[in-house]
Amino acid sequence: QVQFVESGGGLVQPGGSLRLSCAASRSSFSIYAMAWYRQAPGNQRELVAFIRSGGFTNYADSVKGRFTISRDNAKNTLYLQMNSLKPEDTAVYYCNVKGATTNWGQGTQVTVSS
Repeated sequence: QVQFVESGGGLVQPGGSLRLSCAASRSSFSIYAMAWYRQAPGNQRELVAFIRSGGFTNYADSVKGRFTISRDNAKNTLYLQMNSLKPEDTAVYYCNVKGATTNWGQGTQVTVSS
């Protein structure tokens, strides 16, 4: 089973930027459609963005135009560039295979606050 380790979160002011990274433990990472999810306190986990192995990307309406998902298959790493951050982006962010319901990592906390 592939393991994922997320990093790059932190505290940022509204309008700021962060870049999240997700390191996968196995080289088979490259064949999967990968996704970023987030979960705010009291809310269900939601899909933020995904990227297929061929590079096709798709975003939740709430982040479209502000977030960019990318991957480096040679490094078994998934990224999420987050710009123009808003307080409502505050959540724990997770990466996983698109559609996965198990095998979650620890996530990385993103807090947007002044």
